[in-house]
Amino acid sequence: MARRQKIWHAISCLACAVTLWIHLNDFGSSEFGGGRLTAPLTTMAEISSLLFVMALLLTFFRPRFAAAVALAATLLCLPLYLYILMPGLYRWIFKGEYSVPLTRTFHWDNWAVAGIFSLLLIAILSLRSYWSTWRITFSLPTSD
Repeated sequence: MARRQKIWHAISCLACAVTLWIHLNDFGSSEFGGGRLTAPLTTMAEISSLLFVMALLLTFFRPRFAAAVALAATLLCLPLYLYILMPGLYRWIFKGEYSVPLTRTFHWDNWAVAGIFSLLLIAILSLRSYWSTWRITFSLPTSD
């Protein structure tokens, strides 16, 4: 993997972690973090923030493993961003009693949108990184 690609991967891991930490500070300390549905989403997001930091550190030493860790972190924190943007969809899927009435099915939140864009960026870079190192490792011999 090229050094430039590693630097971009590390920067995007840092961006994902910082965006997630900002979100967790806004939502995690309220009663949002203690709900039947929102508590697991918050826990998954906390784990994914640690995985993003781990992927950031591993990018320069084990790029393929770092790409897999970043993809796992992406899958763990995506549900929190989707819940923030589309609470109506979650209430339709996960029926039950909620303490706060639903006012809108879609709620625009700039940080959630920024988080989803950062997740999209890290997913693209991780898949590219993963497959480029896989191609180098398992390349077929060429005939001269």
